[in-house]
Amino acid sequence: MINIRTLFLVSFLAIPAFMMVGAFDRAAAATTEDLHRDADQALKTLYKTNPTALQISKQAKAVLVFPNVVKAGLIFGGAYGEGVLMKGSTIDGYFNSFTGSWGLQAGAQSYSYAVFLMTDEAVEYLDKSQGWEVGVGPTVVVMDEGVATNLSTSTLKDAAYAFIFDQQGLMAGVSIEGTKISRIKN
Repeated sequence: MINIRTLFLVSFLAIPAFMMVGAFDRAAAATTEDLHRDADQALKTLYKTNPTALQISKQAKAVLVFPNVVKAGLIFGGAYGEGVLMKGSTIDGYFNSFTGSWGLQAGAQSYSYAVFLMTDEAVEYLDKSQGWEVGVGPTVVVMDEGVATNLSTSTLKDAAYAFIFDQQGLMAGVSIEGTKISRIKN
């Protein structure tokens, strides 16, 4: 027999789960035109606030841009967003980004991130893999202010550099480690 505390706990945990599903559905509803516009705007915002990102973009083979990732959780959580792969000014594909997590967490937030693919091998890996789990495959360096100030275009040695920006909401910390990036079939 289910006791009252168990029923209360299940109900309490179910509410954030239903809220996350609704947030993910709204994030997934973007049209290709919305993604193009939002990706362009996100990159402009990043370049304005982070000159290192602008310098890296000039040497990148491609840029994977997720303009609006929604993250929510209460013990169990997840994050979802859709983005585009840009080679120069050309859109070369559509991708989604999904992260599942568990642990001490509560809240919701949104953020943007861009991954600058610096080598042909990194671009090839993304094209040929059935989904790229960040942390497996090409090395991705997540840029923070400390790393960015010590980096110059002559010291770029890694396959990919990621910038997380435009963070809003009530949840501490953002990481893309363990994020699964998959091509959206058109």
